Amino acid sequence: MALGSAIEWTESTWNPVTGCDKMGPGCRHCYAERMAERLQAMGQPNYRNGFKLTLQPRALDLPLRWKKPQTIFVNSMSDLFHEDVPLEFIQRVFGVMRDAHWHRFQVLTKRAGRLAAHDRQFDWAPNIWMGVSVETATYTRRIDDLRGVGAAVKFLSLEPLLGPLPNLDLRGIDWVIVGGESGPKARPMDPVWVTDIRDQCIRAGVPFFFKQWGGRNKKKAGRLLEGQTWSQMPAVSAEKRPRDRGDGLEVPSHARAVRGVSAY
Repeated sequence: MALGSAIEWTESTWNPVTGCDKMGPGCRHCYAERMAERLQAMGQPNYRNGFKLTLQPRALDLPLRWKKPQTIFVNSMSDLFHEDVPLEFIQRVFGVMRDAHWHRFQVLTKRAGRLAAHDRQFDWAPNIWMGVSVETATYTRRIDDLRGVGAAVKFLSLEPLLGPLPNLDLRGIDWVIVGGESGPKARPMDPVWVTDIRDQCIRAGVPFFFKQWGGRNKKKAGRLLEGQTWSQMPAVSAEKRPRDRGDGLEVPSHARAVRGVSAY
């Protein structure tokens, strides 16, 4: 749990759950697992179990104590929709996000099936953004699961990008993040994969955020794409409300606003 985050597309992190299990190639070199093991070695009490899934009920009310409005990445060190997280606990997390209405919460999962299965049991307040991770074309079905949920803003985290993602169906998607893998065993990312996704977003009118090239030295590699920094964010319309499930073919008005804009 931290006020202030080095993650480029958020401001702070909040971890009411820690630890996880690998599910797919995107998890092979998990940064959260490496960090959890370091924190365990340092004696940090929330990581007494290392990277084994652990509920952190004492952390639940942290956002209510943070009075300055900010964007908060939920469970940067876990997956809220892990099968071992009780549904009642997930609902408590949603309750805190609803009550801390002055913040914006970004929830990200690889377990899109469980998210979709319980969608109507969650209180989708307008300040809750929901995203899914997709690392290769094998997992694009997660996008279909996301498209049907009741979140006001739906986003994709295509990171670590491990292969091309042609012909993405971006209907009902409000934001796309792309990033390469970082760390000592980072797998390379082809620039063609990135520019193709960017161009798909431009055509669809969906904001595009390029996070990083990654690699062993991600700071040195930077985040310029063809000489530009791409930091587009979804413009949240006052009219956009939960249960707008994105079933129509028309591009949402807030997304159309960025059509033709190269970067901002």
